[in-house]
Amino acid sequence: MQDQEQLLYTLKEYFGYDSFRPLQQEIINSICNGNDNLVIMPTGGGKSICYQLPAILLPGITLVISPLIALMKDQVDGLLANGISAAFVNSSQVEQEQQEIYKKLLNKEIKLLYVAPESLNFLDTVLEQIELSLIAIDEAHCISSWGHDFRPAYTQLGYLKTKFQNVPVIALTATADKATRQDIRLQLRIPNAKEHLASFDRKNLSLEVRPGNKRIEQIINFLNDKPNDCGIIYCLSRKTTEMLADKLQQQGYNTEAYHAGIDHKKRSQVQEQFINDTVQIVCATIAFGMGIDKSNVRWVIHYNLPKNIEGYYQEIGRAGRDGLPSSTLLFHSYADVVQLQKFANTSGNQEVQLAKLDRMKQYAESLSCRRKILLSYFGELIEKDCGNCDVCKNPPSIIDGTIIAQKALSCVTRIKEDEPIGTIIDVLRGAQNAVVLDKGYQQLKTYGIANDIAWRDWQQYIIQLINQGYLEIAFHQNNKLKLTELSKKVLFEGEKVRLANLAEFEKIREVTKDQSNKAN
Repeated sequence: MQDQEQLLYTLKEYFGYDSFRPLQQEIINSICNGNDNLVIMPTGGGKSICYQLPAILLPGITLVISPLIALMKDQVDGLLANGISAAFVNSSQVEQEQQEIYKKLLNKEIKLLYVAPESLNFLDTVLEQIELSLIAIDEAHCISSWGHDFRPAYTQLGYLKTKFQNVPVIALTATADKATRQDIRLQLRIPNAKEHLASFDRKNLSLEVRPGNKRIEQIINFLNDKPNDCGIIYCLSRKTTEMLADKLQQQGYNTEAYHAGIDHKKRSQVQEQFINDTVQIVCATIAFGMGIDKSNVRWVIHYNLPKNIEGYYQEIGRAGRDGLPSSTLLFHSYADVVQLQKFANTSGNQEVQLAKLDRMKQYAESLSCRRKILLSYFGELIEKDCGNCDVCKNPPSIIDGTIIAQKALSCVTRIKEDEPIGTIIDVLRGAQNAVVLDKGYQQLKTYGIANDIAWRDWQQYIIQLINQGYLEIAFHQNNKLKLTELSKKVLFEGEKVRLANLAEFEKIREVTKDQSNKAN
């Protein structure tokens, strides 16, 4: 184990910090002890230091796999400015530049080498001739088709552990649900990796969802309260980013559009101006914001519904990284859902993407504390409502849902956590369809115990139980419902469950549908 004083000295000397943030020291110690590690740490939590600091102290070279060329350059520039010898290899370089880097590697003049996964095979010969001390895989969720940003080039990375068996691997990501975390371990061949799960609770972010009618008018009213604050508006299409930037410019806001169709030079310029506060608002597709180190983003708006909770969480996480109060606003319309369903139907893992989109839609329509939903999605369970979302500030009327919850959770237990929501409801209501009869579920004690509640009402109650963390969906197991730590409190410890009155839910659905039809 490294001397703790030396770790703190290195932290101050190279990065300028007096103390570590939560989990950083524990992760660094684990690396120095030769362990593989899986780190899930939200945007702005200080992931990079977890491998950059040990890279300085370890004897050999640290290989960093990073998916974005622009990010790579920023990271290397930052390290060089701090006096740490680093370099990157990717497709943007000419061969002569790369040869010079290889020469420095062989001469032990480089401590960190950043590489895009696509460029790895060109480095095979060099990697065999140098001493590797650590392999860091950033944005590790890209390896998993269960994740929200699957990249086929990442799937080859498992060979690194096979080839360099004694070199510790650290896989890092800002957002990964349970299914994605399991898949990362499997594909990177690090089954015994120590898992470090930082809290996803960003208390300083207020969460709000509104129906997507008259969005531009609503955005202008929203900005009237914060005329000088900077923020990001995420849109589904390039066309919308440009339309919106134009409308806001007409209102006197210093606004730029950002998407993959704009040439690289202009995009870099917009990014730079936003970081330096010369552009106040960026209207962007999801391509914007990865790796941007800007702490004073005061608000994030989603003009359209995101395709999953992972992406949504990562994008709102770009607000308030300085810890000061910041606002997030999401517009929700059925037109967005239809558009996103079309995208999902053409994706490689259609079933998972549709299930995750459904979960995102449920979040937008929810009558439960929104922070509870976000945190339980990532496996972090809180018992108290947050008080800083629109649902908490304007709560619905509540019923005692304890008996409803007990019936649902008992049914999931007796079915051995082996069925999705539809089958659970069928068993509760005593259905006589092929799935129920073929599997003998009519023999269960919970069969038909709740046929007084309509199928659709049961669906909404179970979604509320998922939202509050009493159940979770296993996306990687055909969307089977699983019990959580909170379920046991209801089943065995007499915990009461509060559910929203469904009459209010129907009201929300009708308003959203009606206003979507009139939406601009």
